Amino acid sequence: MPNITINSPDGDFSAYLAVPNSQTGPGILAIQEIFGVNQDMRDHCDAWADRGYFALCPDLYWRQEPGIELTDQTDEEWQKAASLYYAVDVDKAVEDLQTSLMTLRAMEGCTGKVGTMGFCLGGLLTYLMATRSTSDCNVGYYGVGIDEKLDEASNISKPTLLHIAEEDRFVNKEAQAKIKAGLNEISLVTVHSYAGQEHAFARHMGTHYDAEAAKLANDRTVEMFEQHLR
Repeated sequence: MPNITINSPDGDFSAYLAVPNSQTGPGILAIQEIFGVNQDMRDHCDAWADRGYFALCPDLYWRQEPGIELTDQTDEEWQKAASLYYAVDVDKAVEDLQTSLMTLRAMEGCTGKVGTMGFCLGGLLTYLMATRSTSDCNVGYYGVGIDEKLDEASNISKPTLLHIAEEDRFVNKEAQAKIKAGLNEISLVTVHSYAGQEHAFARHMGTHYDAEAAKLANDRTVEMFEQHLR
């Protein structure tokens, strides 16, 4: 399925678009990990299109280096991904996602209901879309840095689901506890923890992929989107 160009106030950037066979349905804004819009993200989008959703994954590295596609299979790719990740302007990335959200909603065939879903860096950005955008619901997988943004939690106004890997080396137990405590009073937020799981347990073909945990998390995500976007 094709890449499209999204026009933003700061410039144009690309996004991968997967379209359902029916040519009609709600939308999902898929938010990349630190590895860019790679095959894993395209696979996620294609799977959602098979379920009857428009799925759009924008390139959030376009200000640094457009078209990045990396994996978690080599040290060189990890180093490249880390350098890009640490250089990301999170606020600008959220602005790009807000623009992408509006673009997806306006697409011919889209019902106008759009949820967000992101992994790792994208998990943090999903949380920030819950606090800063008009998305209809939000699902974040093992978001890194949410514990540092809990002062925004009171802005959440739509259902939000967070998947946490209990053995996540990038989100330690202290950070996990802080996230749970900080979101405990927000009735719209549901947090699921996955015992024994490491970061990126739902990354297709990833180093720490776990089929059973990924299926459980993905089934919960499907239920969320079916309930709030259909």
